[in-house]
Amino acid sequence: MTESRFQELLLTETEHIQKLNQIVIDAVEEEKLISEKLLQFEDMHPDLGSRVADRIASFGGSWRFIASFATIMVLWVSANIFLLSRPFDPYPFILLNLLLSMLAALQAPIIMMSQNRREERDRQRAVNDYMINLKSEIEIRNVHQKLDLLITEQMKTLFELQTLQLELMRDIKANMGGNSQN
Repeated sequence: MTESRFQELLLTETEHIQKLNQIVIDAVEEEKLISEKLLQFEDMHPDLGSRVADRIASFGGSWRFIASFATIMVLWVSANIFLLSRPFDPYPFILLNLLLSMLAALQAPIIMMSQNRREERDRQRAVNDYMINLKSEIEIRNVHQKLDLLITEQMKTLFELQTLQLELMRDIKANMGGNSQN
């Protein structure tokens, strides 16, 4: 009778462990799905205007742009002062100033568009990070609850096993006491 009770307790304990393992596996898979969904947001393809704005902004904020622009300005000024007998833009370089103003007037909003898009992506990443952190916190709490449940179930099982062991020891003692009197 007690042997079948031992088998029953071990089987119950194994079932509890298997259920907890499955819950953990499901939670890990669910976390993967959330991460994959968040990565899909970042893989979205921007429209043509946004891509052009990003390229112009990346070139406009580079050393290559500064070097090429400085070279063009030096060539423009040198040509109009030293090389040409009839300069097309004599000193004070009004045409160059006009071109620089137009370039600044066009480049500034394009750079701002690119920065706004980048800021929106950063904001969305922050929201995604928050969601993942919140999900992780919830999962940690769930794992703690599951561990508490597991410990409680194990303690219950250990107490039942201890009770059965004490009964077995009493039976053994009773059998030994009865055999010694025969």
